[in-house]
Amino acid sequence: MKILAFAASSNKNSINKKLATYAANLAENAEIDIIDINDYEMPIFSEDREKELGQLQQAKDFYQKIGEADAIIISYAEHNGTYTAAYKNLFDWTSRINQKVYQNKAMVILATTPGPGGASSVLNTAVTSGPYFAANIIGSLSVPNFYDNFDSETGKLSNQALNDELKAIINKL
Repeated sequence: MKILAFAASSNKNSINKKLATYAANLAENAEIDIIDINDYEMPIFSEDREKELGQLQQAKDFYQKIGEADAIIISYAEHNGTYTAAYKNLFDWTSRINQKVYQNKAMVILATTPGPGGASSVLNTAVTSGPYFAANIIGSLSVPNFYDNFDSETGKLSNQALNDELKAIINKL
C-alpha cells in the first residue's frame, strides 16, 4: 500500500506534519510519501487568474500525487476555525482539474493544535465536506493539547488512549 501523508499547513515546523508522519508510519508494510504543501505554492486562486494562467503545474502535480496513492493521511492545522489559506488555495486550484480531488482514496483525517480545541472545527469541516470531493474517509481524530499528548523527541503520541484510537483507525486502511 502506498500512503500519501501531509499537513494542511505551510508551517515549516508544523505539529500537524509531525502527527501525519507519525500516523503514516503506524501502517505496516506501507510505502510512505510525506509531502510539504509549500512545494505546491501558487498564486491566490481566482477565476481571472485561472483564465490567464490555465491549470497550473503545481496543481496537476498535487492531483497526480493523490492519484498515485492508495490511501491519504491529512492532518489539518486550524486558522480562525477553518483551513489554512495555503491549503485552501492548493485545494481550490486542484479542484479545477477535477472536483473529485481525493479520487475515492481511503483517507484518514487528523487535526491538532497546541490548545484544548484540537482543531475540531476544521476537522469537522474536512469530514463533512470530504465526500463531496470523493474522499473515502475511514476515520478521523482530533488531538488536543499537542505538546501534552505528543513526545517530540520520539515523534510519537504519548497519550495512550489517543494512540490506541489512532492505531485502530490506521489499521482500517
